[in-house]
Amino acid sequence: MRIMIASAGSRGDVAPYTGLGAELRRAGYDVALAATDTFAPLAREAGLEFRSLPADTRGHGDVTGKRDLMRAASAFITELGQGFADAVDKGTDLLLLSTTTAPLGWHLTEATGTPSLGVYLQPTAPTGDFPPVVTGTRSLGRLANRATGRFALRMADRVYAQAVAQLRHRLALPPASPSEVRRRQEQVDWPVLHGFSTALVPRPSDWRPGLDVVGNWWPHHDPAERLPAELEDFLSAGPRPVLIGFGSMASGDGERLSEIAVRALRRAGLRGILQAGSAGLAADGDDVLTVGDVPHALLFPRLAAVVHHGGAGTSAAALRAGVPAVTVPVTADQPFWAGRLAALGAATDPIPFRSLTAERLAASLHQAVRQQSHSRAAATAAHHMATEDGAQRTLKAVRHLTEG
Repeated sequence: MRIMIASAGSRGDVAPYTGLGAELRRAGYDVALAATDTFAPLAREAGLEFRSLPADTRGHGDVTGKRDLMRAASAFITELGQGFADAVDKGTDLLLLSTTTAPLGWHLTEATGTPSLGVYLQPTAPTGDFPPVVTGTRSLGRLANRATGRFALRMADRVYAQAVAQLRHRLALPPASPSEVRRRQEQVDWPVLHGFSTALVPRPSDWRPGLDVVGNWWPHHDPAERLPAELEDFLSAGPRPVLIGFGSMASGDGERLSEIAVRALRRAGLRGILQAGSAGLAADGDDVLTVGDVPHALLFPRLAAVVHHGGAGTSAAALRAGVPAVTVPVTADQPFWAGRLAALGAATDPIPFRSLTAERLAASLHQAVRQQSHSRAAATAAHHMATEDGAQRTLKAVRHLTEG
């Protein structure tokens, strides 16, 4: 049986599916990962077939305003939709669709009859429990939270309008708006598995049937992989350091952020590792080291704290390691995850990216590292996450869907 996982976005939007795909492959399925070309190496390292999707997220990491974000998202989705059908061949038996690709994949399901299953990294369905992930963390009350959630879906529908029109024309389907097709999926309780921990987001009781939270899907890494020798030497040379990185965010802002990071570390009396990322963080010194991409699963358990942008994957990885966090959310769903970590007690109050200074970062680092309450909260959450197996839960759902 051939399964295609389709995802698009930044590294954090794609990497978790490499671990999920590897688990499905071990269970005997032929698995392909469809993503933009940047992530071909990740797919192949996990033993997955790679299928190319058009569009490129590079250059959008510095988008912070909501209006600019919507404009960039619309351009990205339109480009993505133009070649989306090419990734699905006639031999595909099941589509696993991410938050970003589901509103395109539904039309392929309609045209080809190929069954599909949602595999989301964010909670997008309206609920009274919290506001939409793209609007921040401030609850407006149950009724207003749900109303705002429905409005957020309508805004997302607008982003997909042009891409959906072009895709349906190409597939010889009758015209239908993104909102109309989404409502059809909701009415038949289209199944969606959410790959995050109930430690961070318990399943809302007012969600419709078919929406489940299964636990994280972790990025694949070779069990024989080791940290670089230079990094091992640095870790062994003194007290546990702090990692500071912004993932795919803050492109072109590296010099300023590097200066802030080093000043904050020294003000707090801590050693630090800067992860270059899209921002291009870099610094030299006996008390600071710059690294590229390294597996979070290997590095995070050996840290005193993690400073990050609040992406879903990095937030989960720090929590899994039982390490406190200082979050500096930039845009999109990052304030939501940052707020969740703080509410759990596993992170300090978020520092909005535009408000970041060396003084604020140093104060938060001192709090995260010196106040044991944050470490205890992170350790408690890590213990909870260890009881979850998102990949196995998904495998069971796939078997139920395909084998009846």
